[in-house]
Amino acid sequence: MVSLSVSNQAPGATALRSSARMLRLCFVEARPAVLAVSTLRFMTGAALAVPVSAAPEPAKVLQGAAAWVLSIFAIYLLNGVTDVTEDRVNGSRRPIARGDLDPLSAATVAAFVAGLSIAATAGLPHELTWIIGINLVLGYLYSAPPFHLKSGSVGTVMVLCTSGLLSYWGGLTVATGGESTSTPTGLIVFAIAATCWMTFVGIPAKDLSDIAGDAVAGRRTIGVTCGERMSRHLMYVAALTLAAAFGAVVGFLGVPLAGVCLAVIAGTVAVIVAGRSAARGGPDQQRRPYRAFMATQHLVHITALISNI
Repeated sequence: MVSLSVSNQAPGATALRSSARMLRLCFVEARPAVLAVSTLRFMTGAALAVPVSAAPEPAKVLQGAAAWVLSIFAIYLLNGVTDVTEDRVNGSRRPIARGDLDPLSAATVAAFVAGLSIAATAGLPHELTWIIGINLVLGYLYSAPPFHLKSGSVGTVMVLCTSGLLSYWGGLTVATGGESTSTPTGLIVFAIAATCWMTFVGIPAKDLSDIAGDAVAGRRTIGVTCGERMSRHLMYVAALTLAAAFGAVVGFLGVPLAGVCLAVIAGTVAVIVAGRSAARGGPDQQRRPYRAFMATQHLVHITALISNI
């Protein structure tokens, strides 16, 4: 009787372990660092909305953040499914590229999570459902055939800028219950600066380590069309210009973002130092500017949250 019971339970336990492993690999494929900063963007939008929000409901803000991050999870998982060729050329260690995660299974999970992100907006302002729906459509246009907007710099910039601004708009919408008729100046300044950092610094930073794979996949990215050296210099110029412009606007308008300015300056220095190191190193060094860029995103948003909560 005991052996029969164990035998009957074994297949179910094996299936459960297999499913848990697949979900864990999907989480890794969706890039935890990206999911974390996506959460921070939404939460920062909510925090900076306080001047026009009487009393944000923490539970609803967290629910909205979860819905938003689920949409990002689905988008990046789909991106991993459609990036197999270039990821393998670039030596990516993510699960699909190294053969540990079946692309079809990942695509199925991505579709399910996309639907779940919409369902998670139940009880929240209906504007958030539209925001997340638009974000999912953008993610599909970015990665999937026949559109493949990621194949060119213009499409990449368009999608990243729009998605970035949507994250802050989502936070504002939930924090104000969808009833605000104005947007705080501090939120506008921060959202534009953070989105520009994500786009104009992040794109060339990422291109540095992906040039070989992007060329094989037929992409016309900045790295492919302009070369590694020009990509680095564009990254430097973008970071320095953004830091100077952000500081000038914060000083002129008097918005309470002085701490964020310091974080942007520190990030600019880190990106430039990492870029100079990348120019003298191999593939691993080529990833350093992107790591510095990502670390700056986290630092900037955490600083904004701490100083405005």
